[in-house]
Amino acid sequence: MRTYRYFLLLFWVGQPYPTFSNPLSKRTSGFPAKRKALELSANSRNELSRSKRSWMWNQFFLLEEYTGSDYQYVGKLHSDQDRGDGSLKYILSGDGAGDLFIINENTGDIQATKRLDREEKPVYILRAQAVNRRTGRPVEPESEFIIKIHDINDNEPIFTKDVYTATVPEMADVGTFVVQVTATDADDPTYGNSAKVVYSILQGQPYFSVESETGIIKTALLNMDRENREQYQVVIQAKDMGGQMGGLSGTTTVNITLTDVNDNPPRFPQSTYQFKTPESSPPGTPIGRIKASDADVGENAEIEYSITDGEGHEMFDVITDQETQEGIITVKKLLDFEKKKVYTLKVEASNPHVEPRFLYLGPFKDSATVRIVVDDVDEPPVFSKLAYILQIREDARINTTVGSVAAQDPDAARNPVKYSVDRHTDMDRIFNIDSGNGSIFTSKLLDREALLWHNITVIATEINNPKQSSRVPLYIKVLDVNDNAPEFAEFYETFVCEKAKADQLIQTLRAVDKDDPYSGHQFSFSLAPEAASGSNFTIQDNKDNTAGILTRKNGYNRHEMSTYLLPVVISDNDYPVQSSTGTVTVRVCACDHHGNMQSCHAEALIHPTGLSTGALVAILLCIVILLVTVVLFAALRRQRKKEPLIISKEDIRDNIVSYNDEGGGEEDTQAFDIGTLRNPEAMEDSKSRRDIVPEALFLPRRTPTARDNTDVRDFINQRLKENDTDPTAPPYDSLATYAYEGTGSVADSLSSLESVTTDGDQDYDYLSDWGPRFKKLADMYGGMDSDKDS
Repeated sequence: MRTYRYFLLLFWVGQPYPTFSNPLSKRTSGFPAKRKALELSANSRNELSRSKRSWMWNQFFLLEEYTGSDYQYVGKLHSDQDRGDGSLKYILSGDGAGDLFIINENTGDIQATKRLDREEKPVYILRAQAVNRRTGRPVEPESEFIIKIHDINDNEPIFTKDVYTATVPEMADVGTFVVQVTATDADDPTYGNSAKVVYSILQGQPYFSVESETGIIKTALLNMDRENREQYQVVIQAKDMGGQMGGLSGTTTVNITLTDVNDNPPRFPQSTYQFKTPESSPPGTPIGRIKASDADVGENAEIEYSITDGEGHEMFDVITDQETQEGIITVKKLLDFEKKKVYTLKVEASNPHVEPRFLYLGPFKDSATVRIVVDDVDEPPVFSKLAYILQIREDARINTTVGSVAAQDPDAARNPVKYSVDRHTDMDRIFNIDSGNGSIFTSKLLDREALLWHNITVIATEINNPKQSSRVPLYIKVLDVNDNAPEFAEFYETFVCEKAKADQLIQTLRAVDKDDPYSGHQFSFSLAPEAASGSNFTIQDNKDNTAGILTRKNGYNRHEMSTYLLPVVISDNDYPVQSSTGTVTVRVCACDHHGNMQSCHAEALIHPTGLSTGALVAILLCIVILLVTVVLFAALRRQRKKEPLIISKEDIRDNIVSYNDEGGGEEDTQAFDIGTLRNPEAMEDSKSRRDIVPEALFLPRRTPTARDNTDVRDFINQRLKENDTDPTAPPYDSLATYAYEGTGSVADSLSSLESVTTDGDQDYDYLSDWGPRFKKLADMYGGMDSDKDS
């Protein structure tokens, strides 16, 4: 008889809900074909069902958010191999096994240890297995089952935004879309009504409404005016359970702003404006500001101003200040108080952006009257012309009237005016003006050739108010008078060949004239009357302001006459006729057969002015001889030898000669007498130097007498300085140095030179008081005295 083994699994679902079992899709475990039993009862274990290996498992529900004090019981796992002797052990694996779900390995009871939240994890998949406790081998194949968490309404609807912001145009029609709000519910939307959300409006009626299912907010009131109220705050509620009692809810705030539309025309706060401006205001000067009010904002409040009517439409203008939306009245043309004192304008303000649907409210424009009063200003005199152009002949005499200017005060007072010339424009004071009537007259003679135009400035000044003055330019043209004779255009010096033929052209003459006749220059050329007869040349007038010099005979001899001076008279054709005589130099030269000049008697034409080559060589030779003579003379002077004149041993000089030897001591009196250096007064100043022959005789120069205690060094320096400035001293006078200790020493001088002036022996006992450094000297000199005494 075949033996069957059964595997019993019991699921125990805790209160308050019973356990539900729903069929799922078929699942094939893939284990060997065996039969197993499943007990699905919460009250007994007698209900068994046997099936083949490919049986179907059920899904089970477990209540979420369990609030009991004990673990929540899920079910029981039992195998038909369990004899109750503890040989089997039940094992649970899968989602949350051992932590969230635990099993009693002896009895197979399964429990949930924590509160379950469906929103965190709605489904858990577990696997159950029974194994032999001793061997650890499974006695039943592993089976899988599903635990689904049953939802409860524990989440309220939450809006996607805490605060919504929306706009809608003012004056919008009822039902105009504003904004859509959305709330979500974390509960299970497939089970019950826990996640079914319904929208309602808690605040914002009667201006707005909301669709309960979609959350779309719309306008609910007609003609909402932004100028009356611009901001609205609407509170929307979202409630689950389809809005039924006991459902959870959430709210959000919607801030709605009405945007502006152009539904208000501009309006002037007053119908008349009045401004004042001085007549001296230049074009573009602002006079005043006007402003029309508009309740709209942004581009709907933009205003354009224009002058539509009035007397001063051409005298004034109005522009719009884009920042303040004000109309600025400005001067368009120069004003004149004497011509018109008051202007009346009509100014219109309008919106450039108009919405056609609001035209029924009336025209979006308004107008106002602007009255402008022109104030009188003391203006400077005004000349009758902006500039004056006058003419005068250059031969005009002094005080000749050139013309006149006229200016008058434009004010009603008609103050008298005086005239003057701006001397910065007439530095030479060529013109003057009558201060009373403005007549211009000359004060100096004119010369058109020196200055054609005179540009001066005339000043007109009010006599009663000198600060008021004006200026006008005055252009005076000097008219030409034929006062200059024509002249040669250049200096003409030409030549004629010795073999020239008669009527041969040798030079073309041209002339210039500083004058500028109206009909142009017309010069005529002719030989001077004194040269016309017997001249070897003739003048041919070409009638085009040029003339040619023609030969009058055949052949010329430069040895007989090398140069011809040809006087030519040049005359103009103006009135009075002016003429001048110019001289043309014609030299006779030898030419080749082509007529090219080869040589002339006057070499200045072909050689540069200067000395000949022979003269230059002679001059240079003389300079060289002179230099050689000077050099030889200097060399001979340097070779001259000077004979020494010292022949006596008694000669005492200022030179100190060093012999580089110690000398003969105190007994040596032949070298020099130091007493003379120590007492300079003993020297004979009148003695002349005898070591060289003096080249010139100069009187000896007296030197100041030195004091008695003069130091040798000071004395030598003084003598050196005197000899440097003495013209009689030769340039090679030398000063020999010697080792002189000088004054101021504690030991005074140790030199034996002073012994010459001493009559008796000296006492050297004081050397022993100077210390160990002078001990040897003390022994030497002290001992000598002792020997002498003994």
